[in-house]
Amino acid sequence: MPVTKRLFRPEQRLRHALEFQRVYAAKMRKLRGPLAAFAVPNALPQHRLGLAVGRPVGNAVRRSRVKRLIREAFRLSQALLPVRPDGAYDIIISPRVHKPMPLAEYEALLLALANELHREWERRTRREGPA
Repeated sequence: MPVTKRLFRPEQRLRHALEFQRVYAAKMRKLRGPLAAFAVPNALPQHRLGLAVGRPVGNAVRRSRVKRLIREAFRLSQALLPVRPDGAYDIIISPRVHKPMPLAEYEALLLALANELHREWERRTRREGPA
């Protein structure tokens, strides 16, 4: 059985303020546990991740740790994230204040949020009809 590499490459990241603004402007937010997720469809073959971790989450060490865990959860579960026929999603994860959790919990939360956002985008697309 071939082994597929699960990488997190630069093209899978949201890096510019305009990319973040585009996701926030879609006004699609879901909350699950200590994570808030925002998403908008993109026309790319892969999902892109952005992180918005504020100071209330903790000092720089804790914020960096949370970011590393969320990136790793994304990297490990990207093959399981829902996709659209015409592309994937740009996703921003914004953690709230919480006690550190194991990686598996971040993975489960990320998958649950992505599935909720996907269902909501499907509903929104059906309601608005084809463009």
